[in-house]
Amino acid sequence: MDYNVVIAAASLSETVKETLQTFGVDWPHFIAQCISFLIVAGGLYKWAYKPVLAVLLARRQRIEQGLKDADQTKKELGNAQTKAQEILNQASAQAAKMIEEARAAAARVQEQETQKAVAAAQDIVEKARQAAEAEHARMLTELRREVGRLVVSTTSKVTGKVLTPDDQNRLTEETNRQLAA
Repeated sequence: MDYNVVIAAASLSETVKETLQTFGVDWPHFIAQCISFLIVAGGLYKWAYKPVLAVLLARRQRIEQGLKDADQTKKELGNAQTKAQEILNQASAQAAKMIEEARAAAARVQEQETQKAVAAAQDIVEKARQAAEAEHARMLTELRREVGRLVVSTTSKVTGKVLTPDDQNRLTEETNRQLAA
């Protein structure tokens, strides 16, 4: 069996040689072209492919960093919006509190002014009442004096005599007592 393999290999070798000759393969040129290809491929790999890969790697890293930064910025923006909403809520609460305090202060001032106005009105009414009482007392005194004078005058005319000052005083006092009762 080994012999068949050797014969097959030899026959294959001859077939390859015939095919290569048919296509005009020149071994020294073929090997030189392979070496030239390997040199060019090595040079391209070292001076072109590696730098391009490095640039692509750096770009990929910048893109990843940009995405991370965008996510971080998004989170910070969300936090900032939350904080801004909290600040607005606090400001709204403080404004409502200040408005309520202002209303309470206005109510207190209104109550104080109302009390002052009521007190002033009562004072005016009291002064008017006192003035009316004083005027009434003055008028009563004047009325008594006038009635006393009229009684004395009437009595002197009815009796036809001139009354003495003691008689005039006695009649005036008697008239006043009767008017007071």
